[in-house]
Amino acid sequence: MNYKRSSALFTEAQKVIPGGVNSPVRAFKAVGGTPIFVEKAEGAYLYDVDGNKMIDYINSWGPMILGHAYEPVVNAVIDKAKKGTSFGMPTEIETEIAALAVSMVPNIDKIRFVNSGTEACMSAVRLARGFSGKDKIIKFAGCYHGHSDSFLIQAGSGAITFGTPNSPGVTEGTAKDTLLANYNDLKNVEDVIAANKDEIACIIIEPVAGNMGCIPPAKGFLEGLRNLCDQNNILLIFDEVMTGFRLAAGGVQELFGVKADIVTFGKVIGGGLPVGAFAAREEIMNYLAPIGPVYQAGTLSGNPLAMAAGLAMLKELNENREVFKSINEKTAYLHKGIDEALASENIKFTINRVGSMISVHFSEKPVIDFASAAEANNENFKKFFHGLLNEGVYIAPSAFETWFICDALSYEDLDATIAACKKVAKQLK
Repeated sequence: MNYKRSSALFTEAQKVIPGGVNSPVRAFKAVGGTPIFVEKAEGAYLYDVDGNKMIDYINSWGPMILGHAYEPVVNAVIDKAKKGTSFGMPTEIETEIAALAVSMVPNIDKIRFVNSGTEACMSAVRLARGFSGKDKIIKFAGCYHGHSDSFLIQAGSGAITFGTPNSPGVTEGTAKDTLLANYNDLKNVEDVIAANKDEIACIIIEPVAGNMGCIPPAKGFLEGLRNLCDQNNILLIFDEVMTGFRLAAGGVQELFGVKADIVTFGKVIGGGLPVGAFAAREEIMNYLAPIGPVYQAGTLSGNPLAMAAGLAMLKELNENREVFKSINEKTAYLHKGIDEALASENIKFTINRVGSMISVHFSEKPVIDFASAAEANNENFKKFFHGLLNEGVYIAPSAFETWFICDALSYEDLDATIAACKKVAKQLK
């Protein structure tokens, strides 16, 4: 495939944008090569500036669950834009989408909208600290909750040491209040809590991890976290920026039947526009300004265009819940096909899947946490990525990102993807 114009545009972009991109993973640093510049997208397909058509398996990193340029969402945005793009004042549509979201998701009474998943998670942690009166938080190695300072922390030298900054610009003072635990390791979490008794405000987790590839929670892990939080007066935050309104209408809480105290959202809830949200039961949410002491604000929060897109998307998913069955069946079909394609060439690999999230890890061991994900054969992933790209299949340009399946994919698209995997498998070792 020809990427001449993409290459030229990337050269120009690097002159005025750091790294030529506005989000690092787009730069193809993990896989090499030149990033693709998109001209348009429709349904299950991307069309780049060089005229190439690709089957899309990232779907704007999750929100396009019903496909690109989904007509009800597009029409809702156009209609709303004709009435003005932003007011900085309350609008009726904010209440409408809030009521719908609260009705769909278990265990929440109130919700506040913000502009990104990062902002949602940052605000949720501040709220947890304010409500609990405690400062420390537990996060899990390999889970990503946005680029807020509290989350850019990596583990220290010991299993229960304080974190250390993972990015310049994050202070040691911020890092000391973030504790690291291992995903799917309940004993490790117990040890961290015991070493910091009565100091932990919350545990924040991707209940199905998507930022080290797709990694499901081990049986009993989420239930164990819930019990530990109850026993130690700790709030449990589910970061459902990826999973919310995707794995089920009510997200992971509905899927696994485990209650969270605070839930964060993004991706699907915005219908493709920049939207985040955080929600909880009334007594927690009432700690927020203007009725409570925890301050959080945003000039463009509840933007009418974003609310229109999100409302249109949630209405479609709420009224047609069969879509979750359909998309899960398509993902299972893809899983089976890729499994057979790679196994036929005796490739060492494992595939993780939960609902419409799936990832291929080039490892012969089960991938259950960040450490096991990091041990996979990244060179094989690079070949796999570029091989599929040459066949017109676009997957996430990183081994540490889940794929997101959309319902606009046809079984012909899935068969074409599986055929491409068979062809590429012969190039792997």
